Amino acid sequence: MPSPLYALLHSVVPPVAKAVWRPEIVGLENVPRTGPLLLASNHLSFVDSVVIPIVVPRAVTFLAKGEYFTGTGVRGALSRTWFEGLGMQPIDRDDSRAAMTSLDTALGVLESGGAFGIYPEGTRSRDGRLYRGRTGVAHLALSAGARVVPVGLRGTDRIQPVGSRLPRLARIRVAFGEPIDPVGRYDDLPTGKARRLLTDEVMSAIATLSGQEEAGVYNDRAPDA
Repeated sequence: MPSPLYALLHSVVPPVAKAVWRPEIVGLENVPRTGPLLLASNHLSFVDSVVIPIVVPRAVTFLAKGEYFTGTGVRGALSRTWFEGLGMQPIDRDDSRAAMTSLDTALGVLESGGAFGIYPEGTRSRDGRLYRGRTGVAHLALSAGARVVPVGLRGTDRIQPVGSRLPRLARIRVAFGEPIDPVGRYDDLPTGKARRLLTDEVMSAIATLSGQEEAGVYNDRAPDA
């Protein structure tokens, strides 16, 4: 169940944000209202993790950098309250076990019947292309028996471009594709191949929704990503 703080913020933030940015929302009926769910999206900007929960009619958990939760003083307290209120959970990306920890966190959310947001590219695209998906999304879907809804974002890079500290006014589009149910589809395939095929299917759907050129390679994490 969402926390009281989450409920409070979501009674205020989504209406205000929608009035300011007036997002075009397509395919919202494709988002299941209950059950374990992965929202797999392209990644253009920091605000992606705010935009998706604003338009989705159920609580969505995203991971966020641990620094957002550990600040001191009034600013640190406000940052921590904001990110916790949005339903985000901290991850130390410099920890050698960060990838495993993030998968464990996601599995916990899915096994409790929740929705988890994930960026299969791994980090933000700095040139606007869609990079090859890493197979963590398929690992989670197959392990938890969770449906995957592909998400295509457009314009969020104009709200907060890489390197920008303050958001700007820009029109954005959020498109949700049809759910991909992995259950029973890959039972006869080796685990690695099943994960690769499912990930590629998800990324192909994201490319269609986002209209991005596919880079065909993995996106390496930039120092400030």
